[in-house]
Amino acid sequence: MLLKRLEQWDHSFFCRLFSRSTSRQMFISSYWLSKTADGPLYLVLAVLLVCFEVLAAADFTLLLLAAFAVELPLYLMLKNSIKRARPADTLTAFICAHITPSDRFSLPSGHTAGAFVVATAVALYFPLFFPLALCWAVCIGMSRIMLGVHFPLDVIAGAALGTASCLVAYSLFN
Repeated sequence: MLLKRLEQWDHSFFCRLFSRSTSRQMFISSYWLSKTADGPLYLVLAVLLVCFEVLAAADFTLLLLAAFAVELPLYLMLKNSIKRARPADTLTAFICAHITPSDRFSLPSGHTAGAFVVATAVALYFPLFFPLALCWAVCIGMSRIMLGVHFPLDVIAGAALGTASCLVAYSLFN
C-alpha cells in the first residue's frame, strides 16, 4: 500500500513538473543543461584545475575517479536489477518526443548521480563553491524530469547514489 502511494505521488509530481516544460525555451534550456552532466565536462573541470595549479586539484581529481569507480557499477547494477520503466513507457497519456534516452530503465538517474558526485567532491575540496555546484546538480535532476526521461524518485535516488558514492570514496582515502 505504501509503495503504491509512493508511486502515485511520483507519477503525479512528474506530471505536474513536466507540464511546465512544454515551451520550446524550457526544452532547450533543459536539454543543454542536461548535456553538461554527460561526462566530458567532469574531465574538463579536472584538467582546468590542474592547469591553473589550483591547490588540491590532484586530490580532487583522484576523488572524482574513485567516486565514479564506486558509483558507476552501483548505478548499472541498480538500473538493471530494478528495471523501472521510464515515464513514456509507464504513463499512457504521456508522450515524450523530446529526447531518446540512452537506455530503457529510469531508476536511478545516472546524470543526477554523476552531478552529485561532482557537487559532493566540490563540497569536500572547494566548499566556497559548493552552493553553486549544488544548484547545478539539482538543476541537472530537474532537467531530467523536464525532458520527460525520469520520475522525481529516480532523480532523488540518483542524488543519493552520487552523494553516497563520493563520501564512500572520500572515506577510503582519508
